[in-house]
Amino acid sequence: VQLVESGGGSVQAGGSLRLSCAFSGSFRCMAWFRQAPGQEREGVATIDSAGGTNYADSVKGRFTASRDNAKNTLYLQMNTLNPEDTAMYYCAAGGYCVAFAYFGQGTQVTVS
Repeated sequence: VQLVESGGGSVQAGGSLRLSCAFSGSFRCMAWFRQAPGQEREGVATIDSAGGTNYADSVKGRFTASRDNAKNTLYLQMNTLNPEDTAMYYCAAGGYCVAFAYFGQGTQVTVS
């Protein structure tokens, strides 16, 4: 199993970024997590194989998760970014949207 994130970077507040996660394998549920320095990892969004999504309250209305199973790629469109969104972002994969066995290495997002 491989999960490889890309698309992170530095952006000014109010800006947008689109993260991608290329994955191998087939998973019923995938997710995005993030972890800021000194803080616990938190779930950002989940998306199941049918495209059903759930979001953390802090990102609802600003972030959109999607997946292209034909391309084996997971996406996270992030709009109206603010400094509190600064973190390492990880994609994750699993059988159900309550526990995830696989995580990528992460991509850094910095909002100033």
